[in-house]
Amino acid sequence: MSINIPKLPTIRDLDIREKKVLVRIDINSPIDPDTGEILDDRRISVHGKYIKEMIQDYNPALVLISHQGRPGEGDFTSLEKHAELLSKYTGIPVKFVDDIIGPKAREEIKNLKPGEILLLENLRLLSEEIIEAAPEKQALTMLVKKLSSNVDVYVNDAFATAHRSQPSIVGFPLSLPSCIGPVFEKEIQAITRILNSFESPRIYVLGGSKVRELLRVIENLMRNKLADRILATGLLAHLFLVAKGIDIGVENMKVLEEKGLLPLVPRARYILMRGAPIETPIDFKAKVNGEVRNVYVGEIRGVIKDLGENTVKIYGDLLRDAKVIVMRGPAGVIEEEEFRTGTLNLLESVYRSNAFTLIAGGHLGSMVDESRLNNRIHVSTGGNALLLFLSGEELPALKAMELSSKMFLGW
Repeated sequence: MSINIPKLPTIRDLDIREKKVLVRIDINSPIDPDTGEILDDRRISVHGKYIKEMIQDYNPALVLISHQGRPGEGDFTSLEKHAELLSKYTGIPVKFVDDIIGPKAREEIKNLKPGEILLLENLRLLSEEIIEAAPEKQALTMLVKKLSSNVDVYVNDAFATAHRSQPSIVGFPLSLPSCIGPVFEKEIQAITRILNSFESPRIYVLGGSKVRELLRVIENLMRNKLADRILATGLLAHLFLVAKGIDIGVENMKVLEEKGLLPLVPRARYILMRGAPIETPIDFKAKVNGEVRNVYVGEIRGVIKDLGENTVKIYGDLLRDAKVIVMRGPAGVIEEEEFRTGTLNLLESVYRSNAFTLIAGGHLGSMVDESRLNNRIHVSTGGNALLLFLSGEELPALKAMELSSKMFLGW
């Protein structure tokens, strides 16, 4: 069964040549709370590449807006260092102003010339940007009103925030001719190919910490018959083993309990009873009395930290024969060096496969070997947005862009 994904306007559908263009990007990055240094600049480098292409192809004056962290958290900081990195990756000086909607920012926007780039300060300094509401309400915010009157066009190139209904995501499309940008477009193209592919086997490798969200994804995959096999890793695998009635050991049951996941066992059991094509590991790597051991299901001792050697081989063989792969979340506790092997070996199988592959970003994305990538492997900048999309939920950014295309393009 295929999934209907709306047709969204792109920069090829709007006249942005030498126009003043407001671009919502997502350069939210991991920050060292002690030094304030950016720990992983992959999102910045991806955006930098396409911002450079936009300047080369259309020579617009680009006004960039983004957020970083949340108020009260360690990664809530200025975007000044992000501007320096954008300058590095675009090869074009990126101006920065420590203002968003005040006279200082508006004056900088007014004076911006074609071919120039300006990054405004962290959007979440404005309380309006924290609040979620309908597009019609967000179009009335001061953020949207003040900036809309100073630009010609709005481009949403922040797929990773597409699940939010904040002013910078859903307000501007109702106030300006709008479209999605090249990063957003590539995400939609990859997801469309995944969800509408009739090639098989279609294999999903699901892990990481967001177990509730992954169960929603699995339910949607089942409902629409989108997966031939689902390879469970991490906490998701532990949950399904418990749902099968398998003893995973007192210590691992305690981990599930502490994370509030034990109440999900009946739901996981129901998913299995309905015939979901879920594969669970037959062995794990665990820490037993301070030593790393390969332990088999049925005789698990110690705290599970990674997939076992035999499971990695079985999963790897399945992946190498796949036609479509979606990989989300690491398979083990990758923060500890000795438990990165399972994830790295699964990625190796992906590199060697001929399948079209969508790799979700986040922690898993940080382990991808960039030199092994090619045009059949797409590493998503998404996260929660990708999970919600795969769960079958409507993303507010897409809805707002549909409304905009009707209002300004007559679609």
